[in-house]
Amino acid sequence: MTTLLSAQALQLDTSHGVLFENLNFTLQVGQRIGLIGHNGSGKSTLLSLLAGQRSANSGSIQMARLCRRQYVEQHLPPALHALSLYDAMLDAINDQPELHWRVDSLLQELDIDTATAGVAVQSLSGGQHTRLLLGRALLRDPNLLLLDEPSNHLDLPSLLWLEEFLLNWKGAFVLVSHDQRLLNRVTRQSWILRDRQITSFDQPCSDALQSLALADVAAQARREAEQSEIDRLAASSKRLAIWGSVYDNEKLARKAKTMQKRADRLKEEQTTVTEGQPWTLQLHGKASPANHLLQLENLTVRAAPGLPALFKLEQFGVRPGDKIALLGANGTGKSSLLRQCWQAIQSGQKLDQKSTQGSEHISWHAAAQIGYYDQSLQQLNSDASLPDALYPFVAGSDTARTELARKQALISAGFPYHRHQQKVTSLSGGERARLLFLALSLASYHLLFLDEPTNHLDMQGKQELTEALAGFAGGFLLVSHDRDLIEQSCQEFWVVQDGRLERWLDAESAYECLRQKQPASETGRAMSAVPDIANNKAGETVLSDTELALQRLCELEELLQADLARKPKHQKPQQQASWRQEMADLNQFLGLN
Repeated sequence: MTTLLSAQALQLDTSHGVLFENLNFTLQVGQRIGLIGHNGSGKSTLLSLLAGQRSANSGSIQMARLCRRQYVEQHLPPALHALSLYDAMLDAINDQPELHWRVDSLLQELDIDTATAGVAVQSLSGGQHTRLLLGRALLRDPNLLLLDEPSNHLDLPSLLWLEEFLLNWKGAFVLVSHDQRLLNRVTRQSWILRDRQITSFDQPCSDALQSLALADVAAQARREAEQSEIDRLAASSKRLAIWGSVYDNEKLARKAKTMQKRADRLKEEQTTVTEGQPWTLQLHGKASPANHLLQLENLTVRAAPGLPALFKLEQFGVRPGDKIALLGANGTGKSSLLRQCWQAIQSGQKLDQKSTQGSEHISWHAAAQIGYYDQSLQQLNSDASLPDALYPFVAGSDTARTELARKQALISAGFPYHRHQQKVTSLSGGERARLLFLALSLASYHLLFLDEPTNHLDMQGKQELTEALAGFAGGFLLVSHDRDLIEQSCQEFWVVQDGRLERWLDAESAYECLRQKQPASETGRAMSAVPDIANNKAGETVLSDTELALQRLCELEELLQADLARKPKHQKPQQQASWRQEMADLNQFLGLN
């Protein structure tokens, strides 16, 4: 295969130590690579090196003449915020006016209508931002895309669109993402960045992680065997040295030195084992004896005071221990509901206002301690040091508010002592998320508002958050598009749609509600395009589109494979049976039996 770029002996040093060293790899035409690693391992930094956005301390990156790389960053450049989406697309090729005609055709390919193209970029949703950033890159006709967490902040329809786009992309790409389902669907190779090195696998994400786990087990066994031999040689050498000294036997003394040299050589060549994840996510809460923690009555939800209503609800309550997921497309008002409740609580009084929209009413139990994880991570004081940033959360705790306790908590969360005087503003998104989770856990709330808490978490962090929420002693309202997190940690599902809020008691019913009413322009070719023939009576449904049936069959195989890869206690046997039945019906329809 033709090489697009290659890296030799890359090393990057930061003020906190070496980020990675002696990286060697090649990237070839048509490769579809998932770049995986825990928060802080250097994935985004490596991608910016490949994009030419920054330089390494040593080593080199060689780019072939035919390589046309384009970098799709996580966030929109501030200079684009005031432009319309159309003008922001034109801005990408201002130096090539002969290509301006391509903007109109590309907007159509990206499923962006004329009305949306005229909207200011700063008013667009996260999914529309991702399409804009992709569109700006595609205008340059790349054959290599460098994608830095494009699935962050996407709702389910936009995520399905991104998945379809990457499946149909003919060029090469390197995709940084913590979305295991997305990586399994669209990549064929995996680079795992860990312990300042890259381990490469010709497998998609889940298989690569399993292979790495098996390699870790084997490496640990080898290291233990080697250590046992080192200990034996060291003990024998010490014993022979003593005998040689006691009996004045030069031969025993020489043999003791020889054995010690063998032990030292084995120690130098000893198998390396992983340093592991720098922290473990924990989230402690506490139960409340109250009947209700939060009561919402006749509430009109708005993005900000004075703006049009997003949706209305009549009467909803959150009781102690309730674990509720808020579902819906971006822009429907899920985050606005959490923010509106939090602002009311922060003001220290009930909202009871009259307006032309009716009465708005938010009330909470006086003794309830309530916390908020905002997706922008603005709960933390950006100008504070790490211990000082924790203080507002633990000021009421006799045990956690001391500076020593806060510093010990920071060390346990993977922030070494020499970093404690860093300002919060200097942290990466993943590190700020880690600090905010630590603060919420130390505070131990009765009720949490969680707004997209997985956006900056790596795969292990997502699994740890899922387990932490499943065992959380308090209650929570969760806004997320992570299906694994929703299904495994929540017991009730509130769907925001068509200007109102509906309550569902199982995730599948909530998803089906969303699928049935997704606008075609938002979903592209979403999963719901294929009828669920497993739930239809014989003869009532006839699939007319073989391609859609094949697509659905592939999706079901991916879902089943991903569920079987989980630990047995996290698997869903009933859902697996449903998927297998639907796969059997699709196979019969396609004549594949």
